[in-house]
Amino acid sequence: MLDVQELGVVPYEEAQALMKDLQQQRIEGVIPDTLLLLSHPEVVTVGPRARNDGVAPPSDYETVPVDRGGGLTWHGPGQVVGYPIFKWGERDGETSVADIIHIIEGWLIETLATFDVKGERDDRMQGVWVDGRKVCSIGLSFLRWVSRHGFSVNLNTPAGRVEGVAGCGLVADTTTSLTNLGYDVTPEAFVQALLPVVRLTLEE
Repeated sequence: MLDVQELGVVPYEEAQALMKDLQQQRIEGVIPDTLLLLSHPEVVTVGPRARNDGVAPPSDYETVPVDRGGGLTWHGPGQVVGYPIFKWGERDGETSVADIIHIIEGWLIETLATFDVKGERDDRMQGVWVDGRKVCSIGLSFLRWVSRHGFSVNLNTPAGRVEGVAGCGLVADTTTSLTNLGYDVTPEAFVQALLPVVRLTLEE
């Protein structure tokens, strides 16, 4: 069973508190696997790797520290964010964090394919890449194999904003949006295509 909550625009701090609460409920078996779908007002989340390396976005970006893996991730308008509060390890192929990231990448690649957009994995960093540019980011945190945080997909983000943030180990302008690459996929259409893909994974 999958509970999907489409929440609209949610300030990052509110979403972070909700994720923590739902993660504990999922650990206790109070709720089923839950997928939060939303977007955030513009903010750059700063993970441990970025803090350790002293990496920061340009000064005109609001930031917030987070406890998921990775470095800097831009959030803002024109982006679909998904937070799977899932209990992993109960289905085949879920024996490691790398397996789980691979599964989520697969969701996004398959969803993009429905719009004739070829998404790919890239050795430079986890996530999904299109035409050599990164359009989807993934960062997770686990407690007792229940995940928190998740993925973001840059569809029609404001020109230059996500491009101005250097993801960990990448230079600025490596990450971009589908619109900037010449593809037209709305957030509503992306979510509609994504949900059957996620549900099929949980049934396998």
